[in-house]
Amino acid sequence: MARMTHSDPHTPRLLTCDVLYTGMGGAQSPGGVVVVGGTVAATGHPDALRAAYPHAREERAGAVIAPPPVNAHTHLDMSTYEFTALPYFRWIPEVVVPQREKRSAEAARHGADTLAGLGAGGVGDIVYMHAPDVMDTLLPREDLSGVLYYEVLGTFPEKADEIFRTVRERIEGWRAVERPGGPRVGLSPHTPHTVSHRLMRLLCDYAAGEGIPLQIHVAEHPAEHDLYTRGGGPIWENRLAPFYPDTFAEVIGRTPEADLTPVRYLDELGVLTAKPTLIHMVNVTPDDIARVARAGSAVVTCPRSNHHLDCGVFPWAAFAAAGVEVALGTDSVASGGSLDVREDVAFAQRLHPGLDPRVIVRAAVKGGHRVLGTRAPFIRRGEAWDDRYCW
Repeated sequence: MARMTHSDPHTPRLLTCDVLYTGMGGAQSPGGVVVVGGTVAATGHPDALRAAYPHAREERAGAVIAPPPVNAHTHLDMSTYEFTALPYFRWIPEVVVPQREKRSAEAARHGADTLAGLGAGGVGDIVYMHAPDVMDTLLPREDLSGVLYYEVLGTFPEKADEIFRTVRERIEGWRAVERPGGPRVGLSPHTPHTVSHRLMRLLCDYAAGEGIPLQIHVAEHPAEHDLYTRGGGPIWENRLAPFYPDTFAEVIGRTPEADLTPVRYLDELGVLTAKPTLIHMVNVTPDDIARVARAGSAVVTCPRSNHHLDCGVFPWAAFAAAGVEVALGTDSVASGGSLDVREDVAFAQRLHPGLDPRVIVRAAVKGGHRVLGTRAPFIRRGEAWDDRYCW
């Protein structure tokens, strides 16, 4: 984050950058903002601003001027984990499982404090199913906005009704203490292969009926293909057997088949009608993207996490061409490396050199707010200026 230095607060300052996004319309490049006495006087192309304000003192603000970016997907209860970059099937047993005792309300509080210090525009946080006190800790915070998604797992269809009753009771209790402007309560059926078909429908139908936001991890790793096409592969072989039925077909309530994908499965199950936000979406087909676009679901990409876990590269250009809303998230500290989504913006620009940087910046701000149902502040004439707008 660039920090401006200035003496006379009433001297016009022309702050320039590579990409300007004011929170309205599309971003522009290059861009500039004129600030007088702590108030925005004008925005636009640097050349036009130089002509209109010839006495303004020009300063390089940084690469980006925009409202603070939104971290649309993370796991704050993993904020005290050690960051480790490993292939997906080593990362889970070597990083997640050995440190699982660190998933706590205290870790989530630490993560929320970090986000507050970064001036994050909002957060989409996944609350671990076995640490519900995380929700109790984060929900009252006045320096946090966005959605806290309670994560649900359960692969046995016969246990779906019992799990759903418990989850619904918790959700209704938490929603009763939501505050205007504060975090909202959401739901996160973990993945299509860790939530039975019956439980997935119960959760998503309930969320759609009550207006509860949803996030689902989908198509993160290439091995998910083997699950849906033949009911096996590395994910099934590495599962914790007591927590799964005998066959994957029992989990999804249908026989795996050659062209089945996680997205097609969710669509045909009726889940996409609830317009869940889909996380990762790295390993998808053109048909998957078309289904998501038709449903009107948004997608959150976590560039650093996917890279560190060898999951592949999010096909951003294809989603953009289909008109799908894209946002960015860090995922957990353990896989992403930090909670600063600006680092994912910079990483995404290197990862997608053919993509216009303005698209990535807009996604980090507008895309994130649309996912969370919040509003970005505007950088426009008459609004208060904040140096945190300089990334």
